[in-house]
Amino acid sequence: MENMRSVDDFEQVFDLVSEFCKGRISDVAHTLWIMDLKSVGFEGSTAYLRSKTAFKRKFIQERYIPLLTEAYKEVMGFEVDIDIASDEELGIRHDLLRNIEDVSSEYEYTFDTFIVGSSNKFAQAACAAVAENPSKEYNPLFIYGASGLGKTHLLKAIRNEMDKNFSEKKQIFVHGEAFTNELIDAIKDQTTSQFHAKYRSADVLLVDDVQFIGGKERTQEEFFHTFNALYQDNKQIILTSDRPPKEIKTLEDRLRTRFEWGLLADIQPPDFETRTAIIRRKAEQIDFEVPTEVAEYIANRLKNNIRQLEGAVNKLKAYKLLQNLPPSVIVAQNIIKDVLNESLPVPVTIDRIISEVARTYGVNPADIRSNKRNSAISTARQVSAFVVKEITQISLAAIGKEFGNRDHSTMVYAVQQVEQKMTKDPHFKEMVEDIIRNIRSN
Repeated sequence: MENMRSVDDFEQVFDLVSEFCKGRISDVAHTLWIMDLKSVGFEGSTAYLRSKTAFKRKFIQERYIPLLTEAYKEVMGFEVDIDIASDEELGIRHDLLRNIEDVSSEYEYTFDTFIVGSSNKFAQAACAAVAENPSKEYNPLFIYGASGLGKTHLLKAIRNEMDKNFSEKKQIFVHGEAFTNELIDAIKDQTTSQFHAKYRSADVLLVDDVQFIGGKERTQEEFFHTFNALYQDNKQIILTSDRPPKEIKTLEDRLRTRFEWGLLADIQPPDFETRTAIIRRKAEQIDFEVPTEVAEYIANRLKNNIRQLEGAVNKLKAYKLLQNLPPSVIVAQNIIKDVLNESLPVPVTIDRIISEVARTYGVNPADIRSNKRNSAISTARQVSAFVVKEITQISLAAIGKEFGNRDHSTMVYAVQQVEQKMTKDPHFKEMVEDIIRNIRSN
């Protein structure tokens, strides 16, 4: 292939693609399929990838090409064709492919690399205090804030700091959704006693996005007993969420109360100075120089999400590597064009409504449009239909088409069910109204 840059360049770009995919599929799927791929080249607008086996190559082509295409467009800024071959089919030994360390995903999450500003200094100080004196300062510690503001960074910084200073302590770091999945597997495999032993023997339990246990009765029951066992033994508990406990409407009252026993600390969007510092920190991390005017241009326009700031720096480097375009305001403008109008009200779409309802109920947005009929998904589907009607005012027939081509009568029934339940159940009514407020305010 002519006109190709070094393998290092393309693997760095694929690192960014992999990170994009990671946020849209489960950790297991990402590890099994996306991380199996290696970038071996780029020619014109085609990315050449390799998988280990023919089976994996076929499965990835059938399931993940749309996601990979979207990821490359996000990173590169233009449409990319994807060509996947397998080591088996080409007779190439996998150990001949270079295994370049992922600079972004292996980023060292420490307190030193966390940029502190007025929007997050209270949360950062609380986390540092817990890392220095676990079980003595704030227990539980509950960190909340919108997605992309650094909650996970702080959680991992606590873990890493404790690894250095309290290596004898058993730490467990888990995502709220992963906790649920582990419990499901334990029930299926009849290994719940091992599940109990694992979590209740922890010295430090760190749970990221704990809101995902909301709406799941058996998971909340298990987490309630785990929380109690650890708290009574004076073990440290640290939780993060996208909202404070009182706003997780699908969370049982007994858990909500316990989450509020300790310290609540919120993280707000960073100010201009902090945003600029974050851009500089990210550029230094990936060994890339961003001119002052470019950093300030980005900081002035991307205001509400640290991941967007870091993603912009990643894209600047990708443009330099693959198109030999040095970082400039014009390049930055092209990179962030999709979010330049963020100061304007974001149009409410059905996808946004479904995502918000799915988040509240802890289900997959795709399941709401599917034919799955378990209780949580069915309720989320009915609430989604009601909220779509309430906010968009489009016809029920049109709503039915958006929900898997369901007929008009099905949508009428769904909306009526929600209306009836709202009149009888104040908690349910409050939760639906909260969903509507969240959508209209974002």
